[in-house]
Amino acid sequence: MAMNGSLFLGAAGAIGMATRRGAVGLCGVRARIPALVPRKGSWCLGERRELFGQRRFQSTVREAPDFAFAFDIDGVLLHESRPIPGASDVLRFLEEQHVPFILLTNGGGKREKDRVADLSQKLGVPLTTDNFVQSHTPFRQLVDGPAGLREKTVLVTGSDYGKCRDIAKSYGFNNVVTPSDILSAQPNIFPFRHIPSLHPDPHPLPRAPYTGDASPTPLSSSLRIDAMFVFDDPRDWAVDTQIIMDLLLSHSGYLGTYSTLNNDASLPNCGWQQDNQPTLFFSNGDMLWASHYHLPRFGQGAFQAALAGVWRRYTGGHELRRTVIGKPERETYAFAERVLNVYRHERLREIGGHGASGLRAVYMVGDNPDSDIAGANGFLSETGTEWLSVLVRTGVWSEKRQGMGMLEGVRKPTTIVADVKEAVQWACGRHGVDWKS
Repeated sequence: MAMNGSLFLGAAGAIGMATRRGAVGLCGVRARIPALVPRKGSWCLGERRELFGQRRFQSTVREAPDFAFAFDIDGVLLHESRPIPGASDVLRFLEEQHVPFILLTNGGGKREKDRVADLSQKLGVPLTTDNFVQSHTPFRQLVDGPAGLREKTVLVTGSDYGKCRDIAKSYGFNNVVTPSDILSAQPNIFPFRHIPSLHPDPHPLPRAPYTGDASPTPLSSSLRIDAMFVFDDPRDWAVDTQIIMDLLLSHSGYLGTYSTLNNDASLPNCGWQQDNQPTLFFSNGDMLWASHYHLPRFGQGAFQAALAGVWRRYTGGHELRRTVIGKPERETYAFAERVLNVYRHERLREIGGHGASGLRAVYMVGDNPDSDIAGANGFLSETGTEWLSVLVRTGVWSEKRQGMGMLEGVRKPTTIVADVKEAVQWACGRHGVDWKS
């Protein structure tokens, strides 16, 4: 299966998608990015709202604030499981002032409702799935439609194979395979010692893999993978890289085959990825993220770069074709803006207020110039909303490590602040909303 944005067409469900040319992804590979449109009754609204904790509202307001916030999580609100000082106070303040906000993260690896429940507990603030988007949420829209994958076989990987399988199944993918399943069924696919703790509870494969000309299973009845998804930061890079490469080099996604079109100079791209191989999807391109350690750690973008490097070396310099979503891609920000508008409307309806005017400004508060800041700066709202970028010093970026020199062009923030509390104080002050500490 070649990289094809048509997979996003006709996706039935709560969030409609259309195919649109997106931004240039990692390593300059242009990917087709889905246009995401939240609709009433969707996962972000729902017939029953996923609310964790009890909301507290003040008296009815006459009109909603005309500004909103989009917060990254790691490095802005949390350092892994520990709240960054002031983060909980900020969210409570915005709730009390009826200022809408969205949690927009390139993180993942859990179901949306589970991640929100976890965040509510860690931050001590009631949160809801209505205004929460994580990196792999759009994958659910590939389930249905003309090229839907509901009954196709997909490979998923990430930090925890079992959790990735559960998320994929919750989205509607019925036939889900993990690298652990393949390794268990065919141990010689990776002829080195692997780490057993990373491969617990493998499931039987839906079909036997093809094992060559002497295979007891005909090719047409062998395991075929129709798409590959990286849900979050993989742990076993060696096994994942080997299996993904095998499928990228295969004939039509049949594991254990090798395409006769590979390295054919008479074909486009010298035949690489021209034989109906499975599309490869990454949920984000973040190279680094902020953890408890005093220096940033590699994320999913590092795995993507490593895989792309192996591909270039193997193919003699050709770029790996893949689809990347998440920040800083344009459609992620378009979707965030739509969710904010829907969320703002619903909150106003609940408290009996009204909002005659739309959002005038959205403040993206993030710690990563390559994703949070670049994405906000590069996004042009179709409704005229101005997106401003606020870089905090509590996460990935450090003036001491990277210097001010990297904050040029699309990475240059509107302002730099110490932390999320100062970010909200600055933004609210621009709109005449007093911060009361």
